[in-house]
Amino acid sequence: MNTSPVFFNKNLFLLILCQGLYLTNNVTFIAINGLVGFSLTPIPWMATLPVMSYVVGAALSTSLVAKVQAQFGRKRSFQFALLIASLSTLLCAYAAYSKNFWLLTVGTAIAGYYSANGLLYRFVAPELTHPNFREKAVSLLLTGGLFGAVFGPNMSVWTKNIFLTPFLGAYLVLSLAGLLGIVIMHFIDFPIEKKVESTDDPGRPLLEIVYQPKFLVALICAALSYGMMNLIMAGTPLAMEVCGFIFADTATVLQWHVIGMFAPGFFSGYLIKKYGSVVIMAIGVVLNIIAILILLSGNDFYHFLIPLFILGLAWNFLFTAATTLAIAAYRPEEKNKSQAIINFFVFGTMAISSFSSGALISTQGWTFINYGSLLPAAIMGGALIWLQFMQKKPTSNPKMN
Repeated sequence: MNTSPVFFNKNLFLLILCQGLYLTNNVTFIAINGLVGFSLTPIPWMATLPVMSYVVGAALSTSLVAKVQAQFGRKRSFQFALLIASLSTLLCAYAAYSKNFWLLTVGTAIAGYYSANGLLYRFVAPELTHPNFREKAVSLLLTGGLFGAVFGPNMSVWTKNIFLTPFLGAYLVLSLAGLLGIVIMHFIDFPIEKKVESTDDPGRPLLEIVYQPKFLVALICAALSYGMMNLIMAGTPLAMEVCGFIFADTATVLQWHVIGMFAPGFFSGYLIKKYGSVVIMAIGVVLNIIAILILLSGNDFYHFLIPLFILGLAWNFLFTAATTLAIAAYRPEEKNKSQAIINFFVFGTMAISSFSSGALISTQGWTFINYGSLLPAAIMGGALIWLQFMQKKPTSNPKMN
């Protein structure tokens, strides 16, 4: 395998395409599942249950995904997940057609298995490049989300009324995207992995890995940055509908939000390498607070568009830097369990935020959600301050290295 530090080697380029398809799936599900759920459920506060089931399915799949990855390797595991994506979106299409709310919820939960695999792409990117380009590989991989940012919301608008059932066409397009991903994945040459045997050194116990300040703060910031962003993003379609905006306006806001999430991938890796993960994560926390303050200042179109874009920038800085920080805290033989625990907490936090979003909008309102988002921002800021303190403090405890 060619591991020379090239901006676009074939394997990384193809993985970026797969990242684009993955984010197309994610963004489209966020854009339409709450609205489809709202049209099908007799109880308004349950509207985002299909969004929540997507991330609950992902959270429950993390342990299984780690085992499948260890047993069958990257390529076959990812291809199987893409097949699941294709079949589960067909199930969602049938649920929308038959107006079955609970079948839609089950279909999105099954699709969560694909989401749990897709979130591993960011850990795989450094394996496909030279070690000196670890930070850049992660950030470049995330730029694949720009495709999802542009294609996902626009595709939802274009296909909304192709059939009598709203958004049926979007689910069918996502099913085809899963099949396309299987083909693309076939041409990626992953590093040869030794199958894990029971006699192999499993590395340190999981708790010992987690108790490292770097890993713990990376886990906290990865989970809360995703959860906070998801709380606001999942609620945006419902909030904008309540405010009287048409779906095309909502799609535009989500498109620019996702552009904000992934466009910084062209330079965030460079910034992390130059200034360090902690500094970039701190900037992300500040951007989150700025976005919330703008959201609280009004309800016109630009009070959604601008803060959602800034929220995307904040997520990129926090999530990319947290991923880089975590990779530096575990050994190669510990990667599957380390990545699994991070993704478990990421998806668990997303599940809570997805369901809370719909429930809080229908019971407490959009303003309450935005005020509540200040809490995870404060926790992330506190965690970064603690990490700085721990790095300066000499310790004799090997678990805290």
